Amino acid sequence: MYKNILVPVLLDQGNDDQASYAVARALADEGAKFTVMHVLEEIPGFVSVEIPAGVLEKARHTVEKLLIESAKALPGAATELTRGHVGLSILDYASENNIDCIVIASHKPGIENFFLGSTASRVVRHAKCSVHIVR
Repeated sequence: MYKNILVPVLLDQGNDDQASYAVARALADEGAKFTVMHVLEEIPGFVSVEIPAGVLEKARHTVEKLLIESAKALPGAATELTRGHVGLSILDYASENNIDCIVIASHKPGIENFFLGSTASRVVRHAKCSVHIVR
């Protein structure tokens, strides 16, 4: 079905990306390209000046290793680690890289999602390609 699939992941404890990878494999054409992406949220300047030198770079390196390790579950997948607003970064990457399908996990919505919106709902509303939500 799809030739260029983006799988955004959240690299925290208790988050299982295997379901997203399984859906991506099921939706992929033979020879499809996979990209596993993680977005580091920007830290406001007034906060970052209080963080000791080297801590943010060390954290980025740790996240990069976790991303590479996670992506091994999707053989041949490229990885993309970027910084910015999560929803916008996913949408921008998809647009700029001819992504034809985004496979993204979502939590069960609660009342707060009616006021704030989740990353998955933002991606669904604004993506120019197909989006598959995994719960």
